[in-house]
Amino acid sequence: AKKGIFNEGFAWALLFISLFLFCFLLSTENLLVLTVATKETEGFTRFKRSAQFFNYKIQVLGLDEEWHGEDDKAAAGGGQKVRLLKSALKQHADKEDLIILFTESYDVLFASGPAELLKKFKQAKSKVVFSAENFIYPDRRLEAKYPQVRDGKRFLGSGGFIGYAPNLNKLVEDWKGQDNDSDQLFYTNIFLDPEKRVRVRESCCFRHTWCNYIYLQLEEKVVLKFENSRVRARNLLYDTLPVMIHGNGPTKLQLNYLGNYIPRIWTFETGCTVCDEDGRSLTGYKDEELPFILIGIFIEQPTPFFSQFLKRLQTLHYPKKRTQLFIHNHEEHHRLQVDTFVKEHGKEYHAIKVIGPDEQLENAEARHLGMDLCRQDPSCEYYLSLDADVVLKNPETVRILIEQNKQVIAPLVSRHGKLWSNFWGALSPEGYYARSEDYVDIVQRRRVGIWNVPYISNIYLIKGKTLRSELDQGNLFQSSKLDADMAFCQNVRDRGVFMFLTNRHSFGHILSLENYETTHLHNDLWQIFSNPEDWEEKYIHENYTAALKGKLVEMPCPDVYWFPIFTDTACDELVEEMENFGQWSAGGNVDNRIQGGYENVPTIDIHMNQIRFEREWYKFLLEYIAPITEKLYPGYYTKTQFELAFVVRYRPDEQPSLVPHHDASTFTINIALNHVGIDYEGGGCRFLRYNCSVRAPRKGWTLMHPGRLTHYHEGLPTTKGTRYIAVSFLDP
Repeated sequence: AKKGIFNEGFAWALLFISLFLFCFLLSTENLLVLTVATKETEGFTRFKRSAQFFNYKIQVLGLDEEWHGEDDKAAAGGGQKVRLLKSALKQHADKEDLIILFTESYDVLFASGPAELLKKFKQAKSKVVFSAENFIYPDRRLEAKYPQVRDGKRFLGSGGFIGYAPNLNKLVEDWKGQDNDSDQLFYTNIFLDPEKRVRVRESCCFRHTWCNYIYLQLEEKVVLKFENSRVRARNLLYDTLPVMIHGNGPTKLQLNYLGNYIPRIWTFETGCTVCDEDGRSLTGYKDEELPFILIGIFIEQPTPFFSQFLKRLQTLHYPKKRTQLFIHNHEEHHRLQVDTFVKEHGKEYHAIKVIGPDEQLENAEARHLGMDLCRQDPSCEYYLSLDADVVLKNPETVRILIEQNKQVIAPLVSRHGKLWSNFWGALSPEGYYARSEDYVDIVQRRRVGIWNVPYISNIYLIKGKTLRSELDQGNLFQSSKLDADMAFCQNVRDRGVFMFLTNRHSFGHILSLENYETTHLHNDLWQIFSNPEDWEEKYIHENYTAALKGKLVEMPCPDVYWFPIFTDTACDELVEEMENFGQWSAGGNVDNRIQGGYENVPTIDIHMNQIRFEREWYKFLLEYIAPITEKLYPGYYTKTQFELAFVVRYRPDEQPSLVPHHDASTFTINIALNHVGIDYEGGGCRFLRYNCSVRAPRKGWTLMHPGRLTHYHEGLPTTKGTRYIAVSFLDP
């Protein structure tokens, strides 16, 4: 019996659910969405995606028709939309139960479904409900004719309205205007004319806030509301969750921000749900079948680690014969590096064009010239703009960006450990940087996806066909008020093209250029403070981390430790820097460079402070030597001080060796700066107390040993060539 009762109750529940679904489907079947879109822009794709998410029935008017209405710079227009709507409504004029929503598409998205839209429309108890705005447009002289309202917005907006088909048909049946006449003025005149308003039986929402439940004009404070794997926009002024969101004029940027989330583009539960939509796979392509690209490289100021930049350019995973290079080098400082690169690698690429410092081409003009090379070449499918301060660590970057298949897209790059990046999440009213709510999470990759943003720089990819269509007019980088990057982004926005940023992969970072000096032979040596990660990559031995873990530390003599510390590049550049300075000591006991002016055991050397490198050397000791000393000599902790740091030169005819001595230090490091057997013969260090010698020092490796009392030692004779070592006396 109990089982029978359960089955009967279950059957009633199923019947109730079925009836509910039937009524829901029946009601939503009586809703038709009409919109005008003459081109399938990215804004239209966004609108269509949101409509499909909620299963709206959409009819697009005017697709592929030439647009004659307003643009962003026109004072009026939109009559073409009325003409198209009038024509479409004729077939629905006698369908009294049909409800039609007419809306913009390029700058509109749906935040909820048909059921909620119909419910809110019917609660308004009006035959036609227009969206409303805070500002009158296009004729301010009509302001006095508008009725006053106690709440809600006062002025009619033509971006969206909903009503019964017969009423909307009557609304537009008298339209006889031109395509470039104002649609908003047409609807405003009907609303302000009592006779016309009665004739179409229109009752709008100007005296209450129902329109704020349906439409959200982005004029008030709005916040995202995340719930149940969905995202809504909450209108804080009216405390409503509108069904539709419309952003026109300057509020389009806010719509772009909301469109990164609504309705379920990105949520905390799902992450990015559309990142793999409409992509372009390059899988299976042979090298000769891949898209032809042009890379514009811009060296606009002295840039550290530029040699590494050129090496990374060479290692990009993209066929060079499908790549053309445009290089604008504004800096004499980098002329030799660019010329050497072109000489050694120019024939590997499809073509290379170089604009050097002699041509004195300004930044904006150079960027325009590089972009125009792709624009004018029908075979150029993509243009990659790449600044020299970008450290592009991901060799797959070009392929990743192409496969995202966006008109304009940038990979996220930021400064190490900082929030400085190559994009802005929002703009201030003056058009400058403003921080969006999600900026930090995007930079730190706590939110991963593809983001529609108002500003990108340093590195970005543009489709060639976009350059030849939407972005084909004039110099996009030229402005009397804005720098080249800001002018470019403003012009792209003004042409209705979206700029996307992807942080789905780690791509690299941006160098700091603020404190870069060019007064030395090898200026990168001085970058340990400004760009420490890049300094480490260039100068610290690849096996240093293993040594730090104790895996590559040898002990050739008692309490003498031996481990890798410098790359060959670090050794070579330090030696060359000293030889370029050239002021080697005489090797005598009198030495005014040290306190007291007397050196008991003199060498032929140059002190680090003579080349203004002592501050950087001290940083090196703290960051890379101190952590190992704490492991090897327990009880001695960081805060290392050094009394002396210098590079010593040994030659058979100059100073081949060093007499037995104690160092004036708690411990000493002795870094070999060149190769025994290649650069010199002989040399090494002998610890007399232990009768133990290190006769084959490895380039880039350091000996570390106690200085006072126990480790009496001597420098063994150099018999041929020149031997260099870097020495520091340390007192933890």
